[in-house]
Amino acid sequence: MTRGISLKIFTANSNPELAEEIAKHVGVPLGSAKVSKFSDGEIAMDIFETVRGSDVFIVQSTCAPVNTNLMELLIMIDAFKRASAEEITAVIPYYGYARQDRKVKARDPITSKLIADLLTSAGADRVLTMDLHAAQIQGFFNIPVDHLVGMPILARHYIERNFCGDDLVVVSPDLGSVTRARNFAHKLNAPIAIIDKRRPKVNVAEVMNIIGDVKDKRCILVDDLIDTAGTLQQGAKALIERGGAREVYACCSHGVLSGPAIERIQNSHIKELVITNTIPLSPEKRIDKIRVLSIAPLFAEAIERIYEGLPVSTLFE
Repeated sequence: MTRGISLKIFTANSNPELAEEIAKHVGVPLGSAKVSKFSDGEIAMDIFETVRGSDVFIVQSTCAPVNTNLMELLIMIDAFKRASAEEITAVIPYYGYARQDRKVKARDPITSKLIADLLTSAGADRVLTMDLHAAQIQGFFNIPVDHLVGMPILARHYIERNFCGDDLVVVSPDLGSVTRARNFAHKLNAPIAIIDKRRPKVNVAEVMNIIGDVKDKRCILVDDLIDTAGTLQQGAKALIERGGAREVYACCSHGVLSGPAIERIQNSHIKELVITNTIPLSPEKRIDKIRVLSIAPLFAEAIERIYEGLPVSTLFE
């Protein structure tokens, strides 16, 4: 770190463990600040050190409780802006509301665009995030967005466990995830299969067909996030019962895991689900079938590169 201004990393309340780990990898102490609430629920914040002229990075996933974590982030950005920080980067490992990126039916909001506007209006100079639900969300911002990908971390994990060979198939859980599955399969030198599904209503998936040969194969379902795990459960069932797959594994960057997700995963044909720690896994969700990989080293290197003015694109590999 050779720049004249100081680098400082702060966190709110959504994922302080990840922020602490990132700061440790960067080699700086986590900034001294506190985000709390008034008795009526309004968010309050205190910064206990000077940030004047500093390059400030705020680590905050906008996961559940989504609106609280979003407001904490916006208020922190505003506070640092008013405290004369030189540049403020919102480090958002998981970008909430990303699934509301277009109008599916008449009179729908495009909430991910609204969030982009709010972050910019609050005073963010840059956004650092990972695996947006739709990559074009970057275009909703009028400030730089560095979009990291979790695929290399997940792929490396399976390569180290010798998941390769003719008996392996990477499976896209729907038509919209084919590009992600193809890139993942390329890393593992494996063919792909596709699950054709439809959604009769929100958070409900219905498998229609399996495109590709999965008979007697080990399958890895690859997605960007898993919410209620309905798609995962139905997909694994279809691969085993319809396709004749031998084993089914699954991985994703963002383990949202809301509602009945844990029960569904526990009772599914999935042998193991691998996720990253963009969203903290609460104790009641920690089951033997779920393995968590840390993305702290990746975000730490991205922060150092942004601070030094170096390209971030090299991290995509």
